[in-house]
Amino acid sequence: MEKVKAKKHLGQHFLKDESIAKAIADTLNLEGYDDVLEIGPGMGVLTKYLLEKPVTTYVVEIDTESVEYLDANYPKLKDKIISKDFLKYDINEIFAGKQFAIIGNFPYNISTQIVFRMLEFKEQVPEFSGMFQKEVAERICEKKGTKAYGILSVLAQAFYDAEYLFTVDEHVFNPPPKVKSGVLRLRRKKDFSLPCSQKLFFTVVKTAFQQRRKTLRNSLKTLNLSDALREDEVFNLRPEQLNVAQFIELTQKIEADGIQNQ
Repeated sequence: MEKVKAKKHLGQHFLKDESIAKAIADTLNLEGYDDVLEIGPGMGVLTKYLLEKPVTTYVVEIDTESVEYLDANYPKLKDKIISKDFLKYDINEIFAGKQFAIIGNFPYNISTQIVFRMLEFKEQVPEFSGMFQKEVAERICEKKGTKAYGILSVLAQAFYDAEYLFTVDEHVFNPPPKVKSGVLRLRRKKDFSLPCSQKLFFTVVKTAFQQRRKTLRNSLKTLNLSDALREDEVFNLRPEQLNVAQFIELTQKIEADGIQNQ
């Protein structure tokens, strides 16, 4: 069948450089899992290199035209094409609690949502890699002290070691996006359990960065903290001044102050 036409409303930009597709596929170390899930395969430029590897490759694709193309051109994907929206699909219908890696040339318009959704399955995802808008990839891997450092940086790095790998120019896509792309890799930490409430940790991080120019004493007012806790020196800082470990420590303090948070 003819090639698939990129659809703007799905944020599709089809990669046409084979060497970059291979390089992205090679970011996976294939350790600790037997299955890989590719999100948004389009016409399979990345898929073909994943299918060469000693793992079972599944793809999840919301675009019916792309699904038809993959079905017609990649017989190895028989019964492994999930025609669903990754953001809404219960992936355990396929993986049933097993470990699996996630990879993709992610649609820019939902790429941050993909990361948040992946974090819901972090117990099963030891490795996550792929291509984002460069600015988003940098944000995920950023360290404290910069404007780019934020919610996505802290939540991803609480559970994963993040590494920005390489930049990709606009001209290798069809149609070319208006921005450069960046490829990153997240590898889950050996001990990725938090020594505090995960729900509270997420709340603290998100609440702090929603008013990132304010000190934590002001941005975390809504958490109804005790006056004694609010005197802690950490509350003099702005959120981008705390690294991941400090956010965990802050959450532990707030948890210990729990009488005020009932």
